[in-house]
Amino acid sequence: MKKKNNNVNLYLDKKDYKIINNIINNYECNNAAIIEILIFFQKKYGWISNKIITNISNILKIHPSEIDSIATFYSQIFRSPVGKYVIKYCDSIVCYITKYKKILKHIEQKLKIKSGETTSDKLFTLIPICCLGHCENSPVIMINKKIYTSLSINYINQILDNYINENYKTKSKNTSSNMAC
Repeated sequence: MKKKNNNVNLYLDKKDYKIINNIINNYECNNAAIIEILIFFQKKYGWISNKIITNISNILKIHPSEIDSIATFYSQIFRSPVGKYVIKYCDSIVCYITKYKKILKHIEQKLKIKSGETTSDKLFTLIPICCLGHCENSPVIMINKKIYTSLSINYINQILDNYINENYKTKSKNTSSNMAC
């Protein structure tokens, strides 16, 4: 995914600093804590902005380029904003043999995005992952933390439509509950 210069408003409270200090104290040196701290910030903000890199740099007293190099090395650390639902498709050799490319092409057409992109409504991001550990039931995708196996075009349609409909229901509820009587 491309690195963007988008930034996020950072607010860390006492609880956040306590968590960060606990992470740091679990390691002999600050460099060893980088990944776990990146994960903490990603859970809190959804992605790792340049501002977050700088903040981590200041906390750990490590040059920002070192932190950025780690953040960009790991595919599960997002350096640009991602959708509400992150679709990770397995592109391993086993999924290749079981025709994951046909499934991928269908997802791209249905969502009107390519791998590494996010839908215009910020609902889905599509990214490759080298293996999801379900080779016996490939092809496989993971949406956020939920794994879907033995994929077919019909099953993909059903899965994506469920996420789209769930999001629509949530938006409708929020809109109707905000209306004045």
